[in-house]
Amino acid sequence: MKKLHCIICGKPLGNGIMINGNGVCLDCEKRIINTDMNTDFYRYYKNCIRKYMIYPMIRGEDNNCQNYHL
Repeated sequence: MKKLHCIICGKPLGNGIMINGNGVCLDCEKRIINTDMNTDFYRYYKNCIRKYMIYPMIRGEDNNCQNYHL
């Protein structure tokens, strides 16, 4: 079984929250909660989470008909 790691700091995940099957450790969770939204740190945390949540779509392919060959 693959060990989970924090998607922000990369440390092994002991406890924290799960986002879309990926973990954020308790320390990073606290930092995100206490960080002002107008800082570079907040943008960094947001981008780390976004990387794991966004489903990549091939350019030119419609979301409703991916992989459907009629």
